[in-house]
Amino acid sequence: MTIADLWTIMPLLLLACGSVLVLILGAIVPGRYGTAIGVAVCAGAALWALQTPPRPLAPTLGVAFTPFARSFVVLFAVTALLSLLLAHDHADRQGLEGEEYPATILFGAFGMGVVASAANFLTLFLGLEALTFAFYILVAYDRNRPASGEAGLKYLLMGAVSAAFVAFGIALLYGATGSLEIGRAVAASAAGGGIALAGWGLLLAGLAFKVSLAPAHLWTPDVYQGGPTPVTAFLAAGSKGAAIALFLLILPPLGGIGPLRAPLWGLALLSMAVGNLAALLQPNVKRMLAYSSVAQMGYVALALLSGGRGYEAAAFYAVAYGVMSLAAFGALASLEQERPLEQVDELRGIGYRRPFQGVVLAVAMFALAGIPPTVGFAGKFAIFFAALRAGETPLAIIGILTAAASAYYYLRVVVNLYMKPAEEAAPGPLPTPAEAVCLGAVTVAILALGVWPGPLFDLVEAILKA
Repeated sequence: MTIADLWTIMPLLLLACGSVLVLILGAIVPGRYGTAIGVAVCAGAALWALQTPPRPLAPTLGVAFTPFARSFVVLFAVTALLSLLLAHDHADRQGLEGEEYPATILFGAFGMGVVASAANFLTLFLGLEALTFAFYILVAYDRNRPASGEAGLKYLLMGAVSAAFVAFGIALLYGATGSLEIGRAVAASAAGGGIALAGWGLLLAGLAFKVSLAPAHLWTPDVYQGGPTPVTAFLAAGSKGAAIALFLLILPPLGGIGPLRAPLWGLALLSMAVGNLAALLQPNVKRMLAYSSVAQMGYVALALLSGGRGYEAAAFYAVAYGVMSLAAFGALASLEQERPLEQVDELRGIGYRRPFQGVVLAVAMFALAGIPPTVGFAGKFAIFFAALRAGETPLAIIGILTAAASAYYYLRVVVNLYMKPAEEAAPGPLPTPAEAVCLGAVTVAILALGVWPGPLFDLVEAILKA
């Protein structure tokens, strides 16, 4: 390993070493510096990733720090930073002690960065499993709640199966092409052949689990409900972004979606239909958002199916869905006191009792529903426009109709916030400074990127063509 290699992978090293440092300091001075160090490490990794490395490719390490990789590392580092701010005071209120919490968030961000930077399938698989392993721990972290342990076990069992699918798919692609380098192996497999087709089928089945595409979505509502709410925010924003980055790494070298067209079409249709229909009657707010995430990833699958402009729309939506998820789950985390907030009916009158969190949650619901002038509208418009241009008219029409239907369950949250009487008249506690910074930042991002999405679209176009 050379100095140039170290420079290239420094953002990833900062995240990995920061995770270890938090654990070590936790043993020496427990409960004091974990969040502060984590926030500093994430900020340092994001700032370092903005620099152009002296050599973007580190072949001995299997990573390529291209503009695409650096942009996604910045996204994941910022997501982890905001999740740490949400988790700190929430953990105190819920009685979740220990430096393992912030350390594992950093390790999860490291895994996401490895996925976005991977140059070969081996590195890609290791990064994917690193971030998934972090979420196994985080989801089951609340030992005071049986639901948390149950969700962690379900996630572990289904995650192990999906990891096997991904590993076997990579093995078959290697057998068919003789290369683990992503670009070369994908391009060589485009010609087809039985082994390559089987490899793509297994790989897509494993990735469908990671991104919560129906019918591989059954873990999602239990994990979203059972995990601590800041963890759910990080899971929704970060892991979905990493999965989108993974698809954007492997699909463009195919020159289109090739053998993946038919299964991806079916996954997009099922996800948009099943996700929205299941969310319509959900009384539990986190399960409702879990099913809605299935539908949201169905829209992303539609964008990936469209190719070309669809890839740009998918990358844009990775950012859009990240800030919307952090706003929605962050507001819920800030509202929770000694116990988790479960039912939609528990939000009655919160818009008046806790006005700051109420506004943030309402803006997040409008954005997820795709109502202008939010980033959710800009993202959905880009996806459906790309799909129509690519000739995916039937699926685009289905997507538009299901998106319109989704307004019912998103706006039901807003109705409870502002149009139903509160059970208690007294105002609730204000958000902590860390929560206020996080929630304020993502709310501004939702509105700013909705009103002025052009710069982000230009950036996405540039990094995908670089």
